[in-house]
Amino acid sequence: MVYLDNNATTPLDPAVAEKMALFMREQFGNPSSLYPIGREAKEYVTRAREEIARALGVHRSEIVFTASGTEADNFALLGVLEAIPDKKEIITSAIEHPAVIRVANHLEKKGYKVSYVPVDSAGTIDLDFLRDALTPQTALVSIMHANNEIGTIQPIESVVRLAKERDVLVHTDAVQSFGKVELNLDKLGVDLASISAHKIYGPKGVGALYIRKGTHIQPFVHGGHQEKGLRAGTENTIGIVGFGEAARILTERGKKDRDHVERLAEPLKKGIESTISRVRFNGHPEKRVKNTLNFAFPGLEAEAILLALATKGIYVSTGSACSSESEEVSHVLLSIGLRPEIARSSVRMSLGRFNREEDVKTVLRELPEIIEKLRKISAFDPGE
Repeated sequence: MVYLDNNATTPLDPAVAEKMALFMREQFGNPSSLYPIGREAKEYVTRAREEIARALGVHRSEIVFTASGTEADNFALLGVLEAIPDKKEIITSAIEHPAVIRVANHLEKKGYKVSYVPVDSAGTIDLDFLRDALTPQTALVSIMHANNEIGTIQPIESVVRLAKERDVLVHTDAVQSFGKVELNLDKLGVDLASISAHKIYGPKGVGALYIRKGTHIQPFVHGGHQEKGLRAGTENTIGIVGFGEAARILTERGKKDRDHVERLAEPLKKGIESTISRVRFNGHPEKRVKNTLNFAFPGLEAEAILLALATKGIYVSTGSACSSESEEVSHVLLSIGLRPEIARSSVRMSLGRFNREEDVKTVLRELPEIIEKLRKISAFDPGE
């Protein structure tokens, strides 16, 4: 198997699985219980929170656990707006993950004004548009750090500077950048940031929201006192322990992973561009997470390419995993100016910690042949 869909999810690191298994066998206490096994469980949760905070360059008190990155995004937008009821405007970008875009759509139906910052052909937001969109009614700016489909990294420091000039809070969806770039949220300057365990070789079903100390936000789930009263419910202790171990490993070997992925991604990109005619690379040539390669193959349908690759044991995607069952054309690719038929021909490859040079060789051996065969049986016109 050649797995090239690490932006959708990553394999569970064996060390994370071992840590979770050990915890499951030996610990079952409720972290809210005062007797010894409860206190022991709480200590595991605390240590995990510390590891995640350390990986992000923040204090552990600023990390609130959630069930996913999607929940963290919802928590950020809805919690802030509820905490600032007199402000009825938010700003986001045209290429956000559905976890933000659909919340924004929901808010519009409830009477909020939402401004969608456009992007250029490389997927970078228009800072002038953002500056002009900020008003005294703006409660929050939510701009993702790295795009999940094309990998483009946004100038979040500039976003923060513009927002702070107007005393506006900033949230960033950092799900796709956490682990792929060096990330210090305190230095980045954002007030809130969403992350997810299963994107950094941890378990599914657990994420977190970074909330800078002093940021006003209302509880997202009401009930008990868990997570300082902001997100009630008995903690997913097994998932949190796995998340903490994944963050610990990331802190330990993050640069090694990034260098490894870049050494694989660059020859893969060059190999595809040199062996396949009329291929288009989607995304910023430099300012992007280097593991993400998105290519359009004009004249073909991405699903046909994906299925043909799958018969060879090569797994890629046609865009966001959260939209894979939808027949809609990628809003990200349309936003960077691609015609619908070109967007439908686009395939995303995303590499990770466990990919090897042999994976690259396999793709470069199989993909050109697949594209050639598909073009022969399609209505593809090389003269177009």
